[in-house]
Amino acid sequence: MTSTASSTDTRHDQAPPDQRPAWQQRLRRFGHTAGPRGDVRERLVPPYAEPSPRLWAAMGVPHDTAARITRRLGWIGPLLVTAFAGVLRFWNLGNPKDVIFDETYYAKDAWALVHRGFEVNWDKNVNELILKTGGDVPIPTDAAYVVHPPVGKYLIGLGELVFGFDPFGWRFMTALLGTLSVLLICRIGRRLLRSTFLGCLAGALLAVDGLHFVMSRTALLDGVLMFFVVAAFGCLVVDRDRARERLAAALPADADGRVRPDAHVADTLRLGLRPWRWTAGLMLGLAVGTKWNGLYVAAAFGLMTVLWDVGSRKVAGARHPYRAVVKYDLGLAFVATLPVMIVTYVASWIPWILSPTDGTGGYYRNWAATDGKGSSWSWLFPDWARSLWHYESQVYEFHVGLDSPHTYQSNPWSWMVLGRPVSYFYESPERGVDGCAADAGQKCAREVLALGTPMLWWVGCFALAYVLWRWFFRRDWRAGAIACAVAAGYVPWFMYQERTIFLFYAVVFIPFVCLAVAMLIGALTGPPGSSDTRRVAGATGTGVLVLLVVWNFIYFWPIYTGQAIPIDDWRARMWLDTWV
Repeated sequence: MTSTASSTDTRHDQAPPDQRPAWQQRLRRFGHTAGPRGDVRERLVPPYAEPSPRLWAAMGVPHDTAARITRRLGWIGPLLVTAFAGVLRFWNLGNPKDVIFDETYYAKDAWALVHRGFEVNWDKNVNELILKTGGDVPIPTDAAYVVHPPVGKYLIGLGELVFGFDPFGWRFMTALLGTLSVLLICRIGRRLLRSTFLGCLAGALLAVDGLHFVMSRTALLDGVLMFFVVAAFGCLVVDRDRARERLAAALPADADGRVRPDAHVADTLRLGLRPWRWTAGLMLGLAVGTKWNGLYVAAAFGLMTVLWDVGSRKVAGARHPYRAVVKYDLGLAFVATLPVMIVTYVASWIPWILSPTDGTGGYYRNWAATDGKGSSWSWLFPDWARSLWHYESQVYEFHVGLDSPHTYQSNPWSWMVLGRPVSYFYESPERGVDGCAADAGQKCAREVLALGTPMLWWVGCFALAYVLWRWFFRRDWRAGAIACAVAAGYVPWFMYQERTIFLFYAVVFIPFVCLAVAMLIGALTGPPGSSDTRRVAGATGTGVLVLLVVWNFIYFWPIYTGQAIPIDDWRARMWLDTWV
C-alpha cells in the first residue's frame, strides 16, 4: 500500500552496489543477497507518495479521476492552507491601532525611505500625530543613523504607499510575506518529503504558530528576513531536483530499461547555468539587505548546496565526486551566490548613493568628501563606495557591541522552550472601555505577545532531535537540510551571549522547525509496508497531536491579537512566570 508517509524512506539515496562499504560486500561471501532495488533514476529523483488506491475505491472515485485529483492536489492543498493562513493574518490587521514595539522605528523609516531615499530623524512625539492625522505629517529632512539595511523597510514602505501611513498600511507587506511563506513551506515540504500531505501539514503548522502569526502582523524586519530565507531554501531544493533529473537523463540504461550508475557521466557531466541557484543568490542578497544575520544563512546554504552536488554525483556513480564538483560545479555555484548577493545588496542602497553629498543626503553620504578625504584608497574606489564602507563599518561596531539591558532580552538557550517572549503591546482598559466588557467584573488586559504556540515549539524540540538522529545515523539528506536551515538561523546567536537579543529572532528558523515536526509525524504515522493496525494507531496519535497544537493556538489567540479579556483570563494564559 502506498502512503503519504512513505517520505520517511531513505533508500533512494544509498550508494551504488560497487561503492557500498566493504563490510556490505563481504556479506556476499556468506550467501547474503540484497533485496530488489530500484534503478538509479528512482534514487536520484524519487517519486511522490500518493494516497492509497483503496481510499479512492472506498470513495467510489474512478482511477483516472483519482489520478487527475492527485496531480492537482499538489497545488490545491497548499493554496487552501495559504488561504487559511491569509485570513488569519489579514483579519483586523490594523488592530491594535497603535505603534507597537519596534514599529516606532521601521514604520517611520520605511515612510522616509520611499519618499526621500534615506532615513530621517523624527520628532519623539510624532507617533501620536501620525495616528491622529492618518499619517498626514511632514517628513523631516535631516538624515538619521540607522543600523539595518534598507530592503525590508522598502517593502514595508510599499505597503504604506498603497494603503496609507497607518497601522494597516505598514503591516500589510509583512502580513503578505507571512502568508506567502506558508505557501512556500507547503510546496517545499511537498518536494522535500515527497508527500503532498506532509507538505501541507508543515504549512498548516506554520499557519498556526503564534510567533510567525504575530510577526506577520507587525512591521518588523525579521518577518521579511524569514521570507527571503525560506524562498532561498526552496530555490535550492528545486535546483537540487533539477540537477539530479539532468544526471538521471544522462545515465545509460541497460537492456531491461533500468538506469545504471556510470562513472564517466557522473564525473564529467556539466549541469549548466542552473537558474534556480541564481534565484537563490538573489533571495539571499535580499535577505542580507534586510538584516545582516542573513550572511550566516548564505554561508550555510552555500555549503549545503555544494554537498548536495557531491551526493548527487556519488549516487550517479562518480568515482571522484568532490573533484567533479570542484571542476564543473563550484565555479558557477560561487558566481551564482556571492557576486549576485553583493550586487543585490549594493543595489538596495542606490537611493542613498544618489542622495546629495553636500550634507543634505543620507547619513554618512558625504563622509568620503569630508572626514574621509585624502584616504589611501580614494584613487581606487569612488566616494560613494568609501562612504558606504565607512557607514557599514560603524554599523558593525554597533551590532557587536550592543549590550544595553532590555526587559525582554533572552538567551538563545531558552528560545525553543519559550523562556522569555516579547510583549509588543499591553494596556489594561477599564470595564466598558477599548473592548473590555461592561459586565467583566474587573478590569481587562490587552496584549500582543510574540509567543510561539507552546505545543508546537515543545514538540519541535523532539522533532529537531529526531532529524539530527536521522541525519547522523540514517544519512537522510532531508533531515540534514532541515537541520542546516535551523542551525543557520539559530546557532550564530550563541556566539553573542553578551549581546542584547530577543526570542522573536527565532522566526527566521521556525518554518524549518515545522518541517521537522511534519517529518516526525510522517515517521510516527508508520513507514511503508506497515500493517493497518500500525497505521491507524500512528494516524490517531499524530492526529491528536495536531489538534492539540491547533487548540493551543486558539487558546492563545486573544494575546496574539490584542483582544481585551478579563485580567484573570490573561493570567491563566501566563503559563510561565517569565512570560509576564
